[in-house]
Amino acid sequence: MEKIKYIILLGFFALINSCTSNYLDTPQPTDSLAPDVVYSSYEGAKAHIAGILRRTRGQFTDYDAGNVGSIYFARENKGNISINSGSWFQFDYANENREPNFRRTVFSWRFPYYLINRINDVIEGVSASTALSPDQKNELLGQAYTMRAFFYFELSLEFQHTYNFDPNLPAPPIYTSSKVLEGAPMSTMKDLYAFITNDLEKAIQIGSANRGDKSYFNKNVSYAVAARVYQVMGNWGKAKDYATLAYGGNPTAVLSPEFYQSGFDDMNKGNEWLLADPQQSDQSNYYYLAPHGFYTRTESAYNNTYINKSFVALYSATDVRNQFAKTTATDYRMWYTKKFKFSFTAAFAIIRTPEMILIQAEAMYKLGDENGAHDLLYALQKNRDPQAVKSSTTGNAFYEEILLERQKELYGEIGVEWYDAKRLRRGLKRDSWHRLNMASNPLLPDDKRFFLKIPQTELDANPNIPQDINLSR
Repeated sequence: MEKIKYIILLGFFALINSCTSNYLDTPQPTDSLAPDVVYSSYEGAKAHIAGILRRTRGQFTDYDAGNVGSIYFARENKGNISINSGSWFQFDYANENREPNFRRTVFSWRFPYYLINRINDVIEGVSASTALSPDQKNELLGQAYTMRAFFYFELSLEFQHTYNFDPNLPAPPIYTSSKVLEGAPMSTMKDLYAFITNDLEKAIQIGSANRGDKSYFNKNVSYAVAARVYQVMGNWGKAKDYATLAYGGNPTAVLSPEFYQSGFDDMNKGNEWLLADPQQSDQSNYYYLAPHGFYTRTESAYNNTYINKSFVALYSATDVRNQFAKTTATDYRMWYTKKFKFSFTAAFAIIRTPEMILIQAEAMYKLGDENGAHDLLYALQKNRDPQAVKSSTTGNAFYEEILLERQKELYGEIGVEWYDAKRLRRGLKRDSWHRLNMASNPLLPDDKRFFLKIPQTELDANPNIPQDINLSR
């Protein structure tokens, strides 16, 4: 991993004069400041976290390698729902963007590790501070532990088979000190997930529900990230409990069906967003913002991603999520989605409450409470479609219905097809409607194309990773 200078995105004026949520959204970059200055006040520590969050939503490198949204949209392009017409994300769409020198591989490694190193700064600074109260420390550390777990989880998804394939397989190195930027050996999936869950359990124990806005990690986000992690691990008891705690357990209280018709661009519209990357005019990802810049049909956007007509057909006319429009084309470009409205101030949803409801439903099914899962799934479906009829399916057919509802609810957001196919060790096929249907070379269960090779830059810099590690990947 490349050595990165210690840079704190922090404005001195704001340090001494402001603790407003507007300021925390827009910390001013400066030269490095000493930890005893940054952590001499609660406002200073919060501003450091704000600076890190600003980096999560900026353009980290170039083109389609920018931020969390571009990681998720690369996954979206690998499935059957979305169809890429060329240019941006086209190599992800072809499922061939995994070699050690490719931009996707290098970005997907460097970006999380850069942020992890900055988060380690926070953990060290907060822990050592003599100016912060115990409650302030707990709130700040709860955020930091959750952020670190989040990015290590993303690394685990990108650079190895899913956890249950073989927990003893090599996994990305674990760094816990901001002073150590390279040289750690590969971990194992077992060790990495133990580290991730330990961070999350600590965050849940000490964290707070307080936060400036929905771009900040708080205790509800800790629950939500834990629900995702335990879902991948197949720990259904914890997945269910944490998903329920993340949204509060009352589906109708945290769903805003009208939100689907508003452009999916504002984290403050409705009450479904648990975690978001917001943009604003002077801190925008501009044309790089995925998915908004690629689905939308405007002169300003790239307009290079379409929707499979078989997926469009799954929605009833009365479903508020039926946000599709038809073009004049007669091939794969026939349908597109209006779910995401493009603008330089559009926010990107990282976690929403419907995902937690669906994790809870899946976990209930896996734990043998099929009736409870039926009721919960219907509560979501009825919220989205007033004409919805409660399903009478049972067993595996009902389970497939839960997974299908995840696609209908979350497409375009987290790469849900890819995510589910990988964690459930299924293949991912495309129908003949696609520009590249991969009929002769589909993604098979446990296909190596579900993860990336280790970047060559890391192998060059880290003598403790075997130089031939990619030969088996």
